[in-house]
Amino acid sequence: MAHTAAGPTRTVDRALGLLAEVCAEESIGLTEAARRTGLPVSTALRLLRTLETSGFVVRDASGAFAAGNRLIQLGAFALGRHSILRLAQPAMRRIVARTGESTYLAILGTNNSAIYIGMVEGTHAVRHVSWIGHTVPLAGLAIGRALRGEDEGDGYVAERDRLEPDVTAIAAPIRWSGGIAGALNLLGPTYRIDDETLNGYGRIVADEADAIGRQYRRSAPASMAPKEASGL
Repeated sequence: MAHTAAGPTRTVDRALGLLAEVCAEESIGLTEAARRTGLPVSTALRLLRTLETSGFVVRDASGAFAAGNRLIQLGAFALGRHSILRLAQPAMRRIVARTGESTYLAILGTNNSAIYIGMVEGTHAVRHVSWIGHTVPLAGLAIGRALRGEDEGDGYVAERDRLEPDVTAIAAPIRWSGGIAGALNLLGPTYRIDDETLNGYGRIVADEADAIGRQYRRSAPASMAPKEASGL
């Protein structure tokens, strides 16, 4: 029985691995997808064809694979039902209205990473582009420190971004009774954010994160507490 169960499980794992690689890029070729997942090209092609038939991936004119409508639809449904995102959207709009800088919502991902699940784009001509769906490492980044609760009493963390040296990041944790549910992250060009501006923006982001946390504590069902406390 153990051998029989391993086959379908391995197939699902491989298909999910390919989906992850497809979603990580605007489009990806068969050979590169196979290389990244450690699969034979023939196996990767068979699985991708199955995913294509189901609408989870599509092929462009060059033969490269990209996220299909079915996958995009499911992702949109999942995000739309994420309670922390619904609560954060008005707050992100207020931050952008007061600062003009792009603002994100991130939650903890797997393997010590953060994943951006929401954004309101800044109003300046030069602004940070969308990272929705992207994952970034926790180490060395303001968003990582915020998700770990390392705001040291100020309510926010500010860094000259390691991934983008010309960008300044200001992040604040969203705390609730189960721990940290997520974090807000303002990103803007460093030349526009001097120390005085940074402190002012930090207070704005921290206050909005605190307000979201209070709302989340009131709206989150009690059954969510054990699961989210351990995961976030």
